[in-house]
Amino acid sequence: MGFCALRWMCCLLLVSAFGVPAFADGSHDRTQFGHDVTVGSDEKVAEVTCFGCSVRIRGRVDGDVTTFGGSVVVERDAVIGGDTTTFGGDVRLDGGATVKGLTVFGGRIRRDSGATVGGDVTTFGGGAALWLFIVFGLPFLVLGAFIALIVWLVRRFTRPPLPVAARV
Repeated sequence: MGFCALRWMCCLLLVSAFGVPAFADGSHDRTQFGHDVTVGSDEKVAEVTCFGCSVRIRGRVDGDVTTFGGSVVVERDAVIGGDTTTFGGDVRLDGGATVKGLTVFGGRIRRDSGATVGGDVTTFGGGAALWLFIVFGLPFLVLGAFIALIVWLVRRFTRPPLPVAARV
C-alpha cells in the first residue's frame, strides 16, 4: 500500500470519527433497546423508538413514537406530532395530551376525555402474546421450517449409495 493510499485512509478515518458525533448531536431521535425512554417537559424530540421498553412523553415529539413490547404514556399537555404505535403494549393518554394517530396491537388504550387524537384510532385487541407471536414469531417459524426442508433435502440426496450384496 502506497503512502498516498495510507494518507487517504487516515483522513477518511478521522473524518468519520469526528463526523459521527456531529450528526448524532443534530439528530434528536431516541432509540432504545431494553431501557425506558422519558421525554422531559422541556424537551423536543424528533422521533422515539423503543424495543422491549416503555416510553413516557412529558414534552413534545415532532414525529412518530413506536414501541415493540412496551407501553406509551402521554402525560398532560404533551404532544406527539406523528403516529403512536405499540406492538404488545398499552397506550395511556392523559387529559390535555395530543397525538396525531394511534395504533395498538395486542394492548389497550386508556384515553382521558380531555385527550385529543387528530387522526385514526386503530386497535387490535386480544392477548399481547398472540399478536407478538403472529407479528414476530410466525415469520421465524416459517423460516426455520424452510431451512429444515433444505437441510433434509441436502442430506437425502448426498447420502452415499448402499453397497449391493454380491450374489453367489
